[in-house]
Amino acid sequence: MKSKSLQMWVLPVLAVLAFFAPQLLGGGGVVYSACVLIAIFAVMSYGLDIVVSDLGEVSLAHTVFFAAGSYATALLSTRAGVGSAWVTLAGSILVALACAGLIGFVTLRLREFVFSLVTYAVAVVAMALAANWAFLGGSDGLRGIPMMDLSLPGISLTARDDRELWPFAFAMLVIAVYLVARFRRSALGAAAIMTHLNPRLAVMSGIDPARVRLQVFLFSAPISAVAGWLYAYQRAYVSADVLENYFLILMLTAVVLVGRRQLLGPVVATALVLVQEKFFSFGGYVDKIVLGSVLIVILGFFPEGLAGLVKPLARLRKSRRDPIPPLTTLENLK
Repeated sequence: MKSKSLQMWVLPVLAVLAFFAPQLLGGGGVVYSACVLIAIFAVMSYGLDIVVSDLGEVSLAHTVFFAAGSYATALLSTRAGVGSAWVTLAGSILVALACAGLIGFVTLRLREFVFSLVTYAVAVVAMALAANWAFLGGSDGLRGIPMMDLSLPGISLTARDDRELWPFAFAMLVIAVYLVARFRRSALGAAAIMTHLNPRLAVMSGIDPARVRLQVFLFSAPISAVAGWLYAYQRAYVSADVLENYFLILMLTAVVLVGRRQLLGPVVATALVLVQEKFFSFGGYVDKIVLGSVLIVILGFFPEGLAGLVKPLARLRKSRRDPIPPLTTLENLK
């Protein structure tokens, strides 16, 4: 009860500090740009986090959902002339659900290595299509995406630059964190964990593992797609580079760096990566090497992530604080 009441106070305080962080850090354009990208890529990673941490499967196709949101937004706003970002948001979610349903139908009866291999093949095919299909702009991509307009009757809600985009990006991040937290307390979240940890027990309990996997996949895809939706407005163009391995490695690093099933883990991990790239960069290719190396080290030596390093320290501190029980000797027994 004490930890829950503490969490109820800590999370809102952290949220307020995060919202005003760009101003506290100087309020420059570079700071706002970094904060917007942290929010976008953290939300993108939450979609994968559910599949990896709760379902126990490593999907290498979640860049497809991120790209689906970006391309749906670009096509609707440039080719169809849609001005409302609400419409492009709905289109992004619907396209992501369609892709997730198709990919899920093909792959979710597969497990572990085969599942990962097939999802990676899906990402490779999507990359080839995006780079060569004229309908998607080919290698030149789709340009001329207008500013984001979420205006409602009597309320003007537009974003022309990163400073104005930040409140929308922050709101998107808060909603994503809330949805993930609710998912992990839901019946579907419990079924996903049981399917991951003990498939035979899940079947004996009346759970259909294939159905659960599909439902989790369908839940996770729109989260990554919404991140792609906002990314399209932030960049004002979309090209095949949204399917590059960089985004996949970034998502995987965000999931495992702090630790799996850590609610704020993807946010913290994404912030660490992007702060290094934006403010302490070693150069484009070197930054990618650093990102890949971090992923290798975490997976190879710290499978529980940075949170796993805190547990031994906490146990050591507790052992120093607790009194050492007296040794039992023959004299004491007498």
